[in-house]
Amino acid sequence: MQKINELNLAKELIRFPSITPIDAGIMNFLKKKLIKLGFKTNVITFKDKKHKPVKNLYARIGNRSPNFCYAGHLDVVPPGNLNDWTVNPFEPKVKNGHLVGRGANDMKSSIAAFVSAVSVFLNKNKNFKGSISFLITGDEEGDAINGTKKVVDYLKKKREKINFCLVGEPTNPNKLGEMIKIGRRGSLTGKIVIYGIQGHVAYPQRANNPSTTIVEILKKLKDIKFDNGTKNFQKTNLEVTRININNHIDNVIPSYAEATFNIRFNNKHSSNSLKKKLNATLKRICRKKKTKYKIEYKVSGEAFFCKPNSFVYKIQNIIKKNTNIKPKLSTSGGTSDARFIRKISPCLEFGLVGKTMHKIDEAVSLKDLKNLTKIYSEILEEYFK
Repeated sequence: MQKINELNLAKELIRFPSITPIDAGIMNFLKKKLIKLGFKTNVITFKDKKHKPVKNLYARIGNRSPNFCYAGHLDVVPPGNLNDWTVNPFEPKVKNGHLVGRGANDMKSSIAAFVSAVSVFLNKNKNFKGSISFLITGDEEGDAINGTKKVVDYLKKKREKINFCLVGEPTNPNKLGEMIKIGRRGSLTGKIVIYGIQGHVAYPQRANNPSTTIVEILKKLKDIKFDNGTKNFQKTNLEVTRININNHIDNVIPSYAEATFNIRFNNKHSSNSLKKKLNATLKRICRKKKTKYKIEYKVSGEAFFCKPNSFVYKIQNIIKKNTNIKPKLSTSGGTSDARFIRKISPCLEFGLVGKTMHKIDEAVSLKDLKNLTKIYSEILEEYFK
């Protein structure tokens, strides 16, 4: 069996303009690569009335336990203004020791590194005791409705057991080896609409200005001290992300005002407990101001923490051996598909340096790509010892 070169595969993957939720043929391309390595593969498409169909891939080699799974996504964010790039974002180029292209960092190169690591492992361990699998989605950068979430449900129905999962997201802030993610904060978005009574600004007694109410609400929400953080998580934090009063005339009190906020919360809270707290504040202020309101919530994920075991500490040592850095076990940052996978398997996240993800001229260091492949290869060796 021929070793798959991680750089060549990363280039091939980047050439597919797989902007969420467009597949552009990338899942079938990866499927063929994995079939050549001996994997049984299944491209699964999920769709619903509100969202476009998304292709996902689950592949497995071996039929025994334990099953070591690698999870990642092949969808990317839009490249933005093409004139701002020094290369065509979907025609990757090597420049100054870096591979440049959309998805180079987040996270096609990580997938290429793991496929390469698996090819090395299988060449050396033809009859290993266990299984290796891939859970790859095309809906991580978008709504995350028809992606990993539904693949996890599909695997549960099929009684497909995953014993450990490595998510290849770019976890390192500045240097390869700095950080392993062993949990994530939850994310709750709220959209408030305050309904007032429109009127002339010279006669405020005849109107009810919704902007006054929404300003008071937002200040009150922002001033809430949710907690002081925990041993494993930073403080819960609320940020106002949008305020909209759709009024183009200066002498008219508007009839309604809107605002959006997002809370990143630790495991002291659930989305439901936060909603109760927020609803009580809204109700109290709107009753006082004699205004009606509506609030809609969207939960991207609950806070979760995967307690590190002996294998996690072994991964830490493997990373330190290859980078001379002992990685911090962290729960910082945004959400990832680990929030779905942790429901069926212990998991952690470790990948590349995230400095250029979603940016113009997104790039990965060739040295980091090579080192990550070696780290992934040694993790597999350690797991199946």
